[in-house]
Amino acid sequence: MSVLLSRLRLGKSARLPFLILSNGFSSSLLRTRPCTIISADSCGPDMGKLIILNANESDDTYLDKKVPLELMEQMGTVASSNGWVATLKDDGILRLQDDLNPDASDTNPKRIPLPPLVTLPHCQTKIITNMSMSSSSPEDEDCVVAVKFLGPQISFCRPAQGNSGWTNIRIENPCFYSSRVMFSKKDEMFLMPGSGGHIIGSWDLRKHKPTTKIKRLRFRDLPELTKTKREILHSCCKSEHLVESRITDETFLVKQYKKATSKIIKGIAQMKTEALMVFKLDKEGNAVYTNDIGGLCIFLSKAEPFCTHAALSPGLSFNVVEVLDVDEKGFVVLYNSSIHTWNSTFSVPYHIPPQDIDFEED
Repeated sequence: MSVLLSRLRLGKSARLPFLILSNGFSSSLLRTRPCTIISADSCGPDMGKLIILNANESDDTYLDKKVPLELMEQMGTVASSNGWVATLKDDGILRLQDDLNPDASDTNPKRIPLPPLVTLPHCQTKIITNMSMSSSSPEDEDCVVAVKFLGPQISFCRPAQGNSGWTNIRIENPCFYSSRVMFSKKDEMFLMPGSGGHIIGSWDLRKHKPTTKIKRLRFRDLPELTKTKREILHSCCKSEHLVESRITDETFLVKQYKKATSKIIKGIAQMKTEALMVFKLDKEGNAVYTNDIGGLCIFLSKAEPFCTHAALSPGLSFNVVEVLDVDEKGFVVLYNSSIHTWNSTFSVPYHIPPQDIDFEED
């Protein structure tokens, strides 16, 4: 891989290190590094300067970008996708904001209110599991935002189409009640794993009203586990995450196993990852266990999971899964299943995916 540096005049001030890469994946690419939201230094009664941690760096980066401090509070945001965060106020309006995107403007932040939420019978719209977007910005004409609520309801809308309301679907299968939705660009569908990861639901955007379709997975090449290891896994809280590599055209199912530790913060036992398993999905419905995802790195957090290639971010570790939650941060090395995480408190536990940077040549 060769790294080509060019003299650039950015349309807005650059807040993150960037590189133009020429490497076989694309002829030229100008993108920020993946990063983690850390906190904000107060610089006024209700504003703070954003602090992030760039991928594979040990020191925090202090930015000049100002953000509302209320976004940095616990439950200040309810979801994140593609660098956008969602807030849900008492008025029941879900709003998308780009404040926590390190490369977005702080002098002209974007705040996009979505249509009033509609609660289906025997459902709720107060607690959101996560959200996903079909493109990098809700301002794109064809962008669809999917919001998964805790329980049976999933809702879709097109923010850029002013007359678009919500399309609300009640999911009958209780396996999906606590699941997280993701968008597959390869299939042009929203996908969601059921509890346990044995089934995947899908919603086709190309249909007038997407309906739920279910596909059952067949697990292959499962690793041999000792009796002790099996007992540990059975005692853990389990979660399933779908993530797509748009570079290699692969889809992965990640199973994360967490267990309460003896560490108590504000009366709450801290959770820690005990194990993590990755399965590669194929078109035939097979989920094949793997401890080798090549040069890829998967990012799991309370934001929508994403995957990037280490070659696109110099210094980024490959064949690892970066982990971030309200009480844990670190990474898992897949080839030997070694876990390197520690407990800490994160009010905004979001990994922010690489962002394309607009530029003009001199």
